Amino acid sequence: MFKVVTLGCRLNAYESEVMKEKLSHLDDVIVVNTCAVTGEAERQCRQTIRKLKSENPTAKIIVTGCAAQLFPQKFATMNEVDLVLGNKEKTTIEKFLSQDLSEKTIVGDIFDYDGHDAFLITGFEGRHRAFVQIQQGCDHRCTYCIVPFARGHNRSVPESEVITQIKELLNQGFKEICLTGVDVCSYQPSFSVLVKHILEQIPNLHSLQFGSLDPAAIDDDFVALIKKYKNVAPHFHFSIQSGDNMVLKRMKRRHTREDVIALCKKIRAIRPEADFGADFICGFPTETFDQFMNTVKLVEEAGLSKLHVFPYSERSGTPAALMPQVPVNERRRRAKILRETGEKFNGMV
Repeated sequence: MFKVVTLGCRLNAYESEVMKEKLSHLDDVIVVNTCAVTGEAERQCRQTIRKLKSENPTAKIIVTGCAAQLFPQKFATMNEVDLVLGNKEKTTIEKFLSQDLSEKTIVGDIFDYDGHDAFLITGFEGRHRAFVQIQQGCDHRCTYCIVPFARGHNRSVPESEVITQIKELLNQGFKEICLTGVDVCSYQPSFSVLVKHILEQIPNLHSLQFGSLDPAAIDDDFVALIKKYKNVAPHFHFSIQSGDNMVLKRMKRRHTREDVIALCKKIRAIRPEADFGADFICGFPTETFDQFMNTVKLVEEAGLSKLHVFPYSERSGTPAALMPQVPVNERRRRAKILRETGEKFNGMV
């Protein structure tokens, strides 16, 4: 028995599929591809590992992904774990599992890594939609976010590799392709140009979708593509995080609430059927209740119907962790209010 257990984002889902195809010949091995976006996500990783070992006592447990990159010793000290690999090492996991290793922890400096795994996958088990990695890492430093320290610098998959991967997945029968990465809008040299070339060169693509989009990076060229190509799915998910401009500034985000409202209005004008989702953090340090209510109002004013809501989670090493904190119970209360707002509004669109 061999399997990969995926926790976290769509990029992890893509990377897990790569590992499945590389390692499918192995037996009695379980790879856990971890997430570290919040403290709760990290806790769930450890809980999952213990459960997997309990259910599969003879299996070799390999832990990799973002939580492994950031906190390797926490996993190395777990009796259930046989090997801990960082995100750089994950790209050549087959090498580490084909030899006897004396070390239990192999985690290098992710900022020394400028590459990506160029392995071509042939499908996505149990899915009708396939994810395609277009970039890795992030050069922004939002004050709450630990992800750049787990993923390293922004680096892009060459356009030719992206197009080849999409064509391969279409040949396997997939009709929906979702471009994914840590910060897809930072694709170099241009996210809009990449999307344009995909649409031009693969006219039989039924539906092109995207991971979380940065409102500050959506340019007029991308909006023009949404208007021209009807196979760009009219579903857009934005990384917004707050609806209050002062909180956004303290988060070191690059957009304002007015930018979000204007962007949604602009897209609806050319694709009236479009719907919008968003990521939000509730109870960010220093956030007052009135500032939080500006987020609630933004959901209503921009017509956001599919919300991913998270209570703020302190991540050691980030600037936000040093700011005055909102009580945990209040963070959770605000998250509940915002989720209820999203559910209420979802029924109106």
